[in-house]
Amino acid sequence: MTPDPTLELALGHHRAGRTTEAEKLYRKLLEREPTHHQAAYLLSVIALETGRFEDAHELAHYACELCPTNAVYVAHLGDTERRLNRLDAAVETLMRAVSLEPELVHASYNLGLVLRDKGELGAAILCLERAADLDPGLFVVQHALARALEDHAELTRAIGHYHAALALEPESLEASYDLCDLLRRLRRLQGAVALGRRMVAMAPDSAAGHVALGAALLDHEKLDEATRVLRRAVELAPELAPAHFFLGNALRDSAELGEALACTRRASELAPTDPKSGSNLVYTMSFQTGVTARDILAEARAWAAHHAPPRATVRHTNDRNPERRLRIGYVSPDFRDHCQSLFTLPLFRNHDRSAFDIVCYASVDRPDAVTDELRSSVAEWRDVLALGDDALAELVRKDQIDVLVDLTMHMSSGRLAVFAQKPAPVQLSWLAYPGTTGVSAIDYRITDRFLDPPEQEADAYSEESLRLPDTFWCYDPRTKTPEPGNLPAEERGYVTFGCLNAFLKLNDAVVELWARVLRAVPGSRLVLLAPAGETRAKLLAKFARHDVEGEHIAMVGRRPRLEYLESFREIDVCLDTFPYNGHTTSLDALWMGVPVVTLVGDTVVGRAGLCQAMNLGMPELVARTPDEYVGCAVALAGDLQRLSELRRGLRGRMEKSPLMDAARFAKNLEAAYRSAWRRYSSSE
Repeated sequence: MTPDPTLELALGHHRAGRTTEAEKLYRKLLEREPTHHQAAYLLSVIALETGRFEDAHELAHYACELCPTNAVYVAHLGDTERRLNRLDAAVETLMRAVSLEPELVHASYNLGLVLRDKGELGAAILCLERAADLDPGLFVVQHALARALEDHAELTRAIGHYHAALALEPESLEASYDLCDLLRRLRRLQGAVALGRRMVAMAPDSAAGHVALGAALLDHEKLDEATRVLRRAVELAPELAPAHFFLGNALRDSAELGEALACTRRASELAPTDPKSGSNLVYTMSFQTGVTARDILAEARAWAAHHAPPRATVRHTNDRNPERRLRIGYVSPDFRDHCQSLFTLPLFRNHDRSAFDIVCYASVDRPDAVTDELRSSVAEWRDVLALGDDALAELVRKDQIDVLVDLTMHMSSGRLAVFAQKPAPVQLSWLAYPGTTGVSAIDYRITDRFLDPPEQEADAYSEESLRLPDTFWCYDPRTKTPEPGNLPAEERGYVTFGCLNAFLKLNDAVVELWARVLRAVPGSRLVLLAPAGETRAKLLAKFARHDVEGEHIAMVGRRPRLEYLESFREIDVCLDTFPYNGHTTSLDALWMGVPVVTLVGDTVVGRAGLCQAMNLGMPELVARTPDEYVGCAVALAGDLQRLSELRRGLRGRMEKSPLMDAARFAKNLEAAYRSAWRRYSSSE
C-alpha cells in the first residue's frame, strides 16, 4: 500500500511537536476521507495532549466506531474517559482493550490508572505490574506503579519502583520528589537529603527540589540549612503551598511562632483542599502566647467546615442495650515507638475485657516492636494505612464499633475526616493533647477536673467535656532505668534548673521569666533542649538581653529515650513552659525525681502541670502568677534537703499516684465511655 504523503507529512509535524500543523493536515485528511480512522484517532491524541478532553473523547469514540477491534483506539478511548472522570465507563472500555490485545502495554497501564483513581488499589497494582512486565523500560509505568504501591502501603516495594523509574529518567524531578518524600516518611533521612541535594543541583531554580531538600533537612534536624533552603523555595515559587508549609514547620521548631503561623496559614490558603496545613495551624496556635481558647475553637471549626463537614444523618444499627458489652475503637497513626505508647499500653492492658472489646485502627507507616506489643494487648487489630477515609469509615461501621476514639486530633496524619462521617454512634477525642477538634460529629472530649475545672468557660470546645475524676494521663515510663541518682546540687555546690520540652515552647515570655529565676538564684545554671546551630545563638542572645550570660546556659540535642532520661540526672529543678506546659516531658521529669515548677495558663494545654502536681498531692509546685512561679523556683533551690528528699521519693510517689494507676485510670475512662453510651441509648 502506497503511503499517503499528507499523512506522512502530518506525522512528521506531530513527532516534531508541531501539533498545530499536524492537526490541520489530520483534519484535511478526515474531510477528504470521513472514514479515515487513523486521522480521527490522531486528532483525538492531539486534543488529549492539549487538554480538550471532550473533543478527544468524541474523536476517539468515532475512531472506535470506524475500527472497533483496534485495541490501541479502544485503550485511548478509555484514557479520554478517565480524564473526564467517567471512571466506570473507562474501566469497561479498557477491559475491552485488554481482551482485544492482552500484550498492549498502555491498555493495562491506563486500566491501572483508572482503578487507582477509583480507590481499587489492589487491582490497580495488578494491572500496573502487568504493564511493567510487558515493558519494564517505560518510565510512566514504573512511576505509576511506585505511586500505587505507596498508596497501598507497600512502601518498600514502592521505593524499588521509584528507583527503577529514575534509572529510566534520571532527570525527572517529579519522581525524585516522590522518592525523597517517601524516604523522609520512612526516616531514611540520609538518603532523602542526598536525593534532595541532587534535585537542587540538577535544577537550581526548581522550588520543588528545594522543598524536598528542606523537608528532609528539617526531619534530619539540620534546622538552619532547612530554613534557608525553604526560604529559597518560597522565593522561587511564592504560590507553592508545600514551600510555605515546611517553612512554617521549620520556623515553629525554631520557636519563631508568629512567622510560623503566618506561613502555615498561607499554605492553607494556597491549597484549600489539603487539610494538613489547616490542621497544622490549629495545633500550632496552642503554643502561641496571646491566643485564646475561643481563637483556637474558631480556627478548628473553620477547618472542620472545609475538610470535615457534617454528613447526612447516619442511622446506626448497633444494639442500644445500655449495659451490654461495648466495642471500643481507637484510631491512630502512632501505634509504635512513640510517646503515645507510654499511655496507650497501660490502658489497653487494663481494659475490662468482660465489658469491652477493643479494636485498634492503625495507620502506622513504620511498625516496630512497640506496635507488636500494642497489637497483642487488644482483641482486634486493623492495619488501615492503605485505606482512604471513606473505606476506613465503612470498615468501622462494618465492625459495629459503639464508641470510636480519636487519638491524634490535629497532629500529623490524623483521620478526622473519618470521624466526620459518623461511622460510630458515639465518638470521642483523647490523648493527642487536651483541646478541641472543631468537628461536630465528635460528641465528647476526655479531660479531667484540673484541666477543665467546672467553672472554666464551657464554650471553648466543639465537643462536650467528659471529666475524669483524677487525671487525663495514665503514664508508664516503660523502663526502670536509669535511676534518679543523687541530687546534682549537693555535689556541684550550685543549683541546676532545666527544661527538656520541645524548643518551640521557649517563647520570649518564658525566657524572660526563666531569666528572673536565674538572677534570683546566684550561681545557678539552666539546661535546655535546643537544636544545634543559629537557634542556640539566638536563644543565648535573648537571655543576654535579660542579664543572663551564656555560661549559665547549657544546651543538649535530641537523644534516644534512655539517654534523654539520663539527662534529668543533671537537673535539680525543672521549669515548666507556658502557655503550653510540658505534658509527657514533665511526667518523665517527675519519674526521674525532678520536681516541675509550673505556671497555670488560660488555655487547657497550660493546665497540664496543675493536673500532674495535684495528682501527686504537691500543690506547692503550682504558681498562678509569674511572681509566684519565681518564688516557688527560688524556694526549692534554697532547700537542698527538700530537693534531696524529692529525688529519693518522687518515683515512688508517682507509682502510688493516679498518674500511674493504670487499673484505676482504665476504670475511670470506661465509666466515661459507659456514661456516653447510656446517653446515646436513651436518645431517640
